[in-house]
Amino acid sequence: MLVLSRKKNESIMIGDTIEIKIISVDGDQVRIGIEAPKNLDIYRKEIFDAIQEENRLATKSQNDWSALKQLLQTKLE
Repeated sequence: MLVLSRKKNESIMIGDTIEIKIISVDGDQVRIGIEAPKNLDIYRKEIFDAIQEENRLATKSQNDWSALKQLLQTKLE
């Protein structure tokens, strides 16, 4: 992990197209701004994790339906 120190109004660049800028610092809370291409999805980590879990559950559910369908087809034959 790369760890950097930045002050208000300072930025870091990720590649050529993503800029992360420190907007303000108030106690233990830091506000950041992110400039990135519109086609790039940006999520808070906890939201990203929730999306990944929902996708995992949806895939599992889809697999469960496939198994049930196969079972029913076997019973009907």
